[in-house]
Order: sequence, then structure tokens, then C-alpha cells
Amino acid sequence: MNGLTILIISAVVLLVAYLAYGRYLARAWGIDPAKKTPAHELEDGMDYVPTDPSVVFGHQFASIAGAGPINGPILAVMFGWVPVLLWILVGGVFFGAVQDFAALYASVKNKGKTIGFIIEMYIGKTGKRLFLIFVWLFSTLVVAAFADIVAGTFGGFDKVTGGEVVKIEANAAVATTSVLFIVAAVGLGLFMRRAKPKALVNAVIACIVLTLCIAAGIFFPVYVDKGIWLYLVFAYVFLASITPVWALLQPRDYLNSFLLVAMIGAAFVGVVIAAPPINIPAFTGFKAGDNYMFPILFVTVACGAVSGFHSLVSSGTTSKQISNEKHILPIGFGSMLVESFLAVIAVITVGAITVGGKLPDGIVTPPQIFASAVASFLVKTGLPENIVFTLITLSISAFALTSLDSVARVGRLAFQELFTESETENGEKATSRIKNFLRDKYAATAFTLLFGYLLAVLGYKAIWPLFGSANQLLAALSLIACAVFLKKTKREGVMLYAPMIIMLAVTFTALILTILAKGGKLFDGTFSVGQDFLQLAFAVLLLGLGTMVAAQGVGRLRGRG
Repeated sequence: MNGLTILIISAVVLLVAYLAYGRYLARAWGIDPAKKTPAHELEDGMDYVPTDPSVVFGHQFASIAGAGPINGPILAVMFGWVPVLLWILVGGVFFGAVQDFAALYASVKNKGKTIGFIIEMYIGKTGKRLFLIFVWLFSTLVVAAFADIVAGTFGGFDKVTGGEVVKIEANAAVATTSVLFIVAAVGLGLFMRRAKPKALVNAVIACIVLTLCIAAGIFFPVYVDKGIWLYLVFAYVFLASITPVWALLQPRDYLNSFLLVAMIGAAFVGVVIAAPPINIPAFTGFKAGDNYMFPILFVTVACGAVSGFHSLVSSGTTSKQISNEKHILPIGFGSMLVESFLAVIAVITVGAITVGGKLPDGIVTPPQIFASAVASFLVKTGLPENIVFTLITLSISAFALTSLDSVARVGRLAFQELFTESETENGEKATSRIKNFLRDKYAATAFTLLFGYLLAVLGYKAIWPLFGSANQLLAALSLIACAVFLKKTKREGVMLYAPMIIMLAVTFTALILTILAKGGKLFDGTFSVGQDFLQLAFAVLLLGLGTMVAAQGVGRLRGRG
């Protein structure tokens, strides 16, 4: 089958899913356009800010996408392109989009509270605390990884054989453009806040600014070492996490959303023009190397089908910006389907660029595969390959930096919530100086980023293989929380039960296999005190936390407590 056929089939499936299933969920749960949303009710100019839906969509999509829908599907094609494509479409519609929509809906209906608070309200305080610890650890791991990735894509120098240092022009151009994005975002945020222009005006200005920043980046690349960029990235993320959403997070994500949509559009046009053949097997078997399709396929594809991180964005930042409940469907459900569409394109790119079962020389990482394939498609339109490659690399880098912004804020919010007491019967809150200090936004941000920085420097890669399992376990726990909320509020929630059970089975299986594999090394003399110990300890911790939260949630669903 060729890539164009796959693209058309996938586009039709996702569009029908939005029009039919998405609208069905909205009717089943109940959308009230006349009801005041938390953004209006609790507007504080910091996190609660009613915002134009196009801007919020840009924030949601840019935040949840990251590099996941490119990396995951490309790595998962070791099982063949058919199982990956089927999981992207089925998982994206019935798992991912449902979770994102449900998390956003539940948060909006509960004063913009996060999934952690929803767990406390409908499951219990113990469940909330365990969940928040899980979320904070997860966030610090993602902060470490994405900060390292971003610094790497900005690094303008590289050492080649013999110790010679060479300049990387594409990275330097990406760095310049990204810095200009941040500066431009602040100006755009102030303009939108004060002038309150119409959506079309916002879009035109954003496109002009975006074009100017890209052009400046290409013509004036900035060459700085990766190590220095790592410091600068963490300094930027600290500011981004404590700055009001309207001043930086919203406009930067909005700007990036145009770049990301343009990348998807360019890839779409490239596939239409090239109609590339898929040069990889449709199915290779239920085992590829040492990996079994269940659960590895579902853990690896991750963001392209379902991701627990999305629920944190939906309930942590996006829900506080929704100006009308009717926007929940396109922002929550719709943005996930766009991400699944990007994942489909990623599958097509790896199938198209592979020749004789091998990738071209020098093309190794998923972002390189994606960028090279799209560049080769668009060259047929007459565009210079080096310019296209730089633009696609810039888009992928923008994904990572935008997700980094959001996950740092989510980690900060989780840390603050961990030390925030619920109201007593008299409507008062138990407080202490230590807790007041720890839930201060500056202190919470500092603790979160300090731990993330230490992981980045000391070696987050030792436990990064468990990121997929942690992410999908988070999805299962979020689905449980949303299912309990729907039941307690007498709304239909049966559509969450199958995704919830399947994701629990996937993640618990993956974690148990990791524990058995690492534990087995203790007896054959190959156990590493560094990497193996960290992975074993982290897997046991995740399994323990996940089991306790899941048990409490399932108990509430069965009517206990």
C-alpha cells in the first residue's frame, strides 16, 4: 500500500470520529454554553484567564504533542506498519481523545481543578497524595529529558572523529528562531491582553511574526555550546513556570501552533505529491527481537494514541483558560485527533525513507527520519532540501520546548497541591509556615526544576526506558479518576471502562516484565548497580504507587466508600 492511501483513510476515520463519537460524548456528558466557566469565575490574571478558543487550542495542541507522535510510531514499526496504524487510529479515538476530553471536562466542571484534586474529591485524600507524588516524579523526569533534548537541538557545535569541533548550522538557526519566538511571544501576549483583537487579526500577526523569526534564524544563526544552553533552558523554564499564562505560555504556544500545523500541512502536501510507497513489512510478528507486541507496542506509540501527560495539561493549564464550555470538545477531543494524524504521517515517513530494509546513512533518530523524509517529499515541489530540513527540525524542537514549558508548570502545580490542605468544616485551612513556603509558586518551581536539573546532569537516561510505562500508567489513573467523577455525578461513564482496564493491563505487564528482567540479573551476575538498580527501583515504585491509586479508584467505581 502507498502512503497516500493510508493518509486518506486515516483522515476520513479521524474526521468521522470527531463528528460522530466526539459529539456523542458531548451530548452524553452535557455541555452548557450558558454556564460561567472557571476562567471567568476565578479569573486571577495568572492561571485563570478566559481566552479565545483558537489560542487555547494552540496551547493544548502544542503542549501535548511534544516529540512523542513522531518518536513513538517510528520506533514501534519494528512490529510492522499495520499494527502501529491500527493502534494509532483505535487508540487515538477511543483512548486518547476520550481521556483528554474527559480530563478537560471534569476539570472545567470542578472549578479548573487538576486531576489530583478530582481524585481527592471523588476518591480520597490518600489517593490524591499518592497521585501527586507520582505526577511530580513524572514531571521532573520529563523536565530533565526535554531540557536535555532542547539543549541538544540548540547546540551549535559537535565533535567529530579526531576531536575536531564543527559547527551545526541547522541547530544554530533553530536556537536563534526559538529565542526570537520567546521575545515575540511576550510582545504578542501584551498586545492580545490589552487590544483584545479578533481571532483573524491574531492569526495574521502570528504568521507575520513567525515568518520574520524563522528568516532571522536562518540568516543569523547563533552558535552556543549545548552545556551553556542547558543552563539557559532551565532559567527560561523557571520564568515560564511563574509568569502569568497570558504573558508567555499562551502566546508562545499560539505562535508555535502555527509552526506545528504548518509542518503537518507541509508533510501532508508532500505525501500527496510524492505518494510514497511503504517499504517496510505490514506485519513482522508478535515478537521483534526481545520485545513482545503486548505490551511494548502500546507503551512505545504513547502520545500518538494515548498519553497520561495530556490529562495533566488538560486539567492543569487548559481548563483554566476555557471561556465557554462549547470549546471543550474541539480543544480536548479535536487536538488529540490532530496529534494522531501526525503520528500516521510519521509511520508513512519511515516507510517511505527505508530502502531494502535499511535507512539511509546518517539517518538514525526518529526526528532525523521524519525531517529527511518530509524534505525529500517537498523537494519535488522545487523547495531547497536544506531549508526544508531546517524548518522541520525547528518544528520538532518547538514541540519539545513547548511541552517543557507545560510540564514544568504542571510539576509546580502538583508540588503546590501536595502541600495544600483542604478546607475544614469551618471553611478554614490548616496551615503552617513550612507548608506555606513549599506551596509558594517560586519555591515549588525551584524544587521541581532543581530535581529535574540533577536528573539531567547525573543521568536521567538510566530510568528513561520506563518513561513509556509511567506515562501510560498515568493515563490509566486519569481514566479511573474521570470514570469515578462521571459515576458520582450521575453521568454516563461506561465508555471509559475498557480503555481504563486495558491501559492498566498494559502498564502493569510492562512494569512487571521490567522488574523480572532486572531482578533476574541479580542471579546471573550481570546486574549493574547504576542503571539496572535505578530501573528496578523506579519500576517497583511506579507499580506500588499505581496499584494503590488504582485500587482506591476501582473500589469507588464498585461502590465501596
